[in-house]
Amino acid sequence: MLNDFGYIDKAVANIKEVAEKQEQNIKAAAKLMADAIADDKLINVYAGGGHTTLAMGEMFFRAGGLANINPMMETALSVFNQALKYLALERTVNFGASIVKYYDVKKGDVVLFFHNIGINPATIDAAEECKKRGCKIIAVASSYWQNEMPKDHFIRHPNGKNLFDYADVCIDDYNPVGDAVVTVPGMTTPIGPVSNVVDFTIAHLLEIECCRQCVERGIVPPVWNSANAPGGDEKNAAYLAKYKPLVKCL
Repeated sequence: MLNDFGYIDKAVANIKEVAEKQEQNIKAAAKLMADAIADDKLINVYAGGGHTTLAMGEMFFRAGGLANINPMMETALSVFNQALKYLALERTVNFGASIVKYYDVKKGDVVLFFHNIGINPATIDAAEECKKRGCKIIAVASSYWQNEMPKDHFIRHPNGKNLFDYADVCIDDYNPVGDAVVTVPGMTTPIGPVSNVVDFTIAHLLEIECCRQCVERGIVPPVWNSANAPGGDEKNAAYLAKYKPLVKCL
């Protein structure tokens, strides 16, 4: 059997901790998402930078995922930009605010933030701009990163605030500082990051709970069929016609 030095156990334990301790927060966040669907509005998703942006991608145009997801995508912050460039940009003051201004979210709009570190300038400025606009903010981040990183650490926003300071609903992903959870004997640098495994799970739990609440209200939530399955394109046609004019990434 593959010796993963406890990686699977640690990843599963992290997911179980989220499921047990963050249940009420996930339900509260899902309610905001279900409210958006009831009001025929988009659910906007922002991701802080680098590999965090993959959680936003996991929710967008995904088989079995919500069709009204609006990714506030900025490729300059993503892993599809050069690594040192996105690293510099996620540490750049006012960059995140410019992304929010481009997508022009309005008062009452739901914005779901993913950034397990939750302290860098792009993320903080984006959250602050959303707050100014009167958005309802859901934040998925790690209390460990936010609480354990020194207040004067150079990757922090100059105002010293955390993502959770801006959120209406906070979901703790319990990502450890440094992310990687395995030490292979003979190595000093940890390996095996868990943040994306956990944040992908949170994303899907939010969608599942949102759909459950919609059905409970008598609402049929918009969900994509697999475009690769027989009849998928035909089933998705109505959602594409509705959301393509509204979602910039479609």
